Amino acid sequence: MEPKDTTLNEAYKGFTNSNCPFLPCHQGIKREFNCLFCYCPLIAYECPGPYELYTDRNGLVRKNCTACTLPHDGYHASWNFIQKWLAKPVPWAGHPQTRRRR
Repeated sequence: MEPKDTTLNEAYKGFTNSNCPFLPCHQGIKREFNCLFCYCPLIAYECPGPYELYTDRNGLVRKNCTACTLPHDGYHASWNFIQKWLAKPVPWAGHPQTRRRR
């Protein structure tokens, strides 16, 4: 078995679950829809994706990332985006977004 960092087969970077009852959960995706990051691994970290804040029923401030398509828009692009931000993660401090993707 070939290590994934040297393989030319990039199938591990994403998939689309066409049977998902919630598909599409984001509008405006122009490339293949990547379901690999259905639950974004950046939810607990600072990130450039658009998010709003809300307070849950337990009084905790949380991120609402429903407007963000960055981890879903294309297998290759979304994989690279997530890997870039996980390389040097900065924990989210619960504050409003100060840095947005341009």
